[in-house]
Amino acid sequence: MLYPIGIEMGDETHAYGVIVPDVPGCFSAGDTLEEAFENVREAIEFHIQGLVEDGEEVPLPTSLEEHRKRFAEDPDLQYFTFLTVVNVDITHLLGKAEKINITVPRHLLHKIDQFVAVHPEYKNRSSFLSRIAADKVFGVATA
Repeated sequence: MLYPIGIEMGDETHAYGVIVPDVPGCFSAGDTLEEAFENVREAIEFHIQGLVEDGEEVPLPTSLEEHRKRFAEDPDLQYFTFLTVVNVDITHLLGKAEKINITVPRHLLHKIDQFVAVHPEYKNRSSFLSRIAADKVFGVATA
């Protein structure tokens, strides 16, 4: 899922601060932008894992446009220099995997396998189908 994040720009002596407005209480930081992105991805996964374990709902991302308006209007958020998104795969947090038997047209299955072969972020056919299904069920498109 693509979660919007707000980034407070660091300098030579301060880290980059990051908040995740759609996941209350979730924030992170990093000495570099790259580190800040990786740390916030891990923070989101950890936070959502805790919510799932507690039986709470997974918070869905809100559009960047909605957050842009909110950040412009809220004086407490105006020190965040820019908004962007971080892609977080939460399918492994949604419970134990279960093996199922499905029927898929042969040509579609071949196309899925070709797609997965050139997109390593989908480890296999099952991972691809799970992520696409999660995106549809939760109503959120991922990159």
